Amino acid sequence: MKSHCKQIVIVILSIFLLSCSSDDSASKNPVTTLPVIVPPVTENPTTPIANSISYLALGDSYTIGQSVCETCRYPEQLKAILKTTYPQTDFSLKVIARTGWTTSDLISAINNENPDANYDLVTLLIGVNNQYQQRDFSLYQKEFPQLLNKAIALAKGDKKNVLVLSIPDYAYTPFASGYSQANRTKISDEIEQYNTFAENTCINNGVSFVSITDITRQGLSNKNLVASDGLHPSELAYKLFTDRILPKVKMILQD
Repeated sequence: MKSHCKQIVIVILSIFLLSCSSDDSASKNPVTTLPVIVPPVTENPTTPIANSISYLALGDSYTIGQSVCETCRYPEQLKAILKTTYPQTDFSLKVIARTGWTTSDLISAINNENPDANYDLVTLLIGVNNQYQQRDFSLYQKEFPQLLNKAIALAKGDKKNVLVLSIPDYAYTPFASGYSQANRTKISDEIEQYNTFAENTCINNGVSFVSITDITRQGLSNKNLVASDGLHPSELAYKLFTDRILPKVKMILQD
């Protein structure tokens, strides 16, 4: 009888020890639970905008797209990419620009056409012909602010609807490659002066300013950035302009 009881006690102790060993082993080697991977939510990158958008582009040869096709110029490329981005929105484009226009010419053209002041987006790129025709810089200092105010007025009076582009640098084109280094440096320095004034004027008036000049300064190292005339931007250059300004334009239209 005692022997039988002793066997029962041994069995119970064995079970107890095995249980402790199992618990201890589990604590030393916890079961690893893999985290649940939640796939990222794909969101539309754009905010809905108005059902119709009217766009006015003001400028000179760089806006009208001298020596490239009509749909190659940056206002048309911008319109096309906006239509793709916002397929539910109707886009209309009006261009007031001509090759050779100075700030004075653009002011006269706007006054003559007298467009309605109801544009959702207005872009302005002007000044290269003031420099090229060697007009006194004081004329630009006087007339660029006037043009900026006109652009704001045409953009429903809202400065947030206006975007100014910097003046390209034609010193970096085959057209100017025959100029002396001193002359090419003078062109770049003067264009820099114009752009600095335009940018500061925009900052002081709360208007968006985007520099695209650096793109055109690759014109000698990348001939694909220059149109067939050897002077004006190519379709590719205008695409790079459009890519550069697109984020700002989206912000304007989504505001």
